[in-house]
Amino acid sequence: MRGAERGPKTPNSRPGREADAKPGREADVVPRAPGARRPPLLQRHALGPALARAAVLAVALVCMVGFAVALARVTLVPSPSSDALIHTNLRPGASIRAYLDQPLLRDTVKQIGGNILLGVPFGVLLPVLFPRARGLVRVALLTALVMVLVETAQGLIVEGRAFDVDDVILNTTGALLGYLLLGRRLGRALHPRRPHWYHRRPPTPKAPR
Repeated sequence: MRGAERGPKTPNSRPGREADAKPGREADVVPRAPGARRPPLLQRHALGPALARAAVLAVALVCMVGFAVALARVTLVPSPSSDALIHTNLRPGASIRAYLDQPLLRDTVKQIGGNILLGVPFGVLLPVLFPRARGLVRVALLTALVMVLVETAQGLIVEGRAFDVDDVILNTTGALLGYLLLGRRLGRALHPRRPHWYHRRPPTPKAPR
C-alpha cells in the first residue's frame, strides 16, 4: 500500500530535477557570483570580441613600428651643422632652464613640447602591447630606459648630437601623460586587471605525503 500512497514517479518529481522542467534549461547556466562584474567587451571569449581585440593589437603594433622609425629619424640622424652648438648635459634642469630663457616663445614650446610629445606614444602603446608594462612606475622606467639608450647612442656615435638628461626627463613626462590620458584605459579594456602585490595570496604549501 505504501507504493500507492507515493503515487506514480515522474522524471520531474525527484529532488534536484525541478529545474529541468523550466524552459531554456536554466539549470545549465552557471550564475555569476554576487557583485561580480562582466568582463569588458574586448575581453570576452566570443568570436566578435576576439577579432576586435586582435585588430586593435595589430593596429597598436603597426603604430609602435611606425613610431620607432620616426623616433630613429628624429634622434639618430646626424646633424654636422650643430657640432658647435651642442654639449653634453648631465645636470637635470639645465637644458630646461635654457629652453625657458629663449627670447621666442615658439622656440621654447618647440623644444619642451616636442620632447614631451615624443614620449606620449610610449605611454599609450606600451600598456596595449605589453600587459605587464601597465602602471605609472613601469611606464616611466621602460620609457626612461629606452630614451637613455637613445641619448647614449646620440652622444657616442651620432655626429652633431649629444646626451641630454633633460630630454630623458621630458620624454618620460610625455609617456606618463599618454598613459594617464589614454594608455591606462586601453590597457584595461584589452587585458584583465592584475591584482596588486599586496592583494596576491601566497601559494598554499602542500601537505607532506
